[in-house]
Amino acid sequence: MREIVFATNNKHKIEEVKAIIGERFILKSLDDIGCDVDIPETGNTFHENAMQKSRYVNLHYGLDCFGDDSGLIVESLNNEPGIYSARYSGSRDMEKNLSLVLYKMQGENNRNAAFITVISLIIDGEEYSFEGRIDGKITEEKLGDSGFGYDPIFIPSGYAKSFAQMSAEEKNQISHRAIAVKKLTDFLRSR
Repeated sequence: MREIVFATNNKHKIEEVKAIIGERFILKSLDDIGCDVDIPETGNTFHENAMQKSRYVNLHYGLDCFGDDSGLIVESLNNEPGIYSARYSGSRDMEKNLSLVLYKMQGENNRNAAFITVISLIIDGEEYSFEGRIDGKITEEKLGDSGFGYDPIFIPSGYAKSFAQMSAEEKNQISHRAIAVKKLTDFLRSR
């Protein structure tokens, strides 16, 4: 079975990706390879940030790896929080980030939003990219207590409940990360 490093220590992301990839690959985290560096995300796009992570691991550890960058974009907020999703309020406190989005959306009729994930894969010295996107709406208040990040304020198109009201299995069938990881997995299986 092939080993591949996911350039993150975010346990929620690792669990989601493991559930999607299944048993075909041995998925390792940054902790698993002894990397305790907070890899910088200084790019201007999700793609640039994802590449910084995969390139860092490949350069310093010589391992096949992938990095991702994900975020919420809200149409009426000029696509904020975007690449700053994890630190939108100036901190990594997700409650503050959620509250700031809801505060800025007060009285706003256009609640269109999307979650985006970009994965940058480096395998056998070659670099590839995969994107997942799911459109939806921002709620007026937090709904549900599952998931993580902005899940309680995002209802995907075609659904009547937020990501945080869905089971992990249900979310993993439709999420932006699931779409990108499925593309990654299909690519890896085809090699």
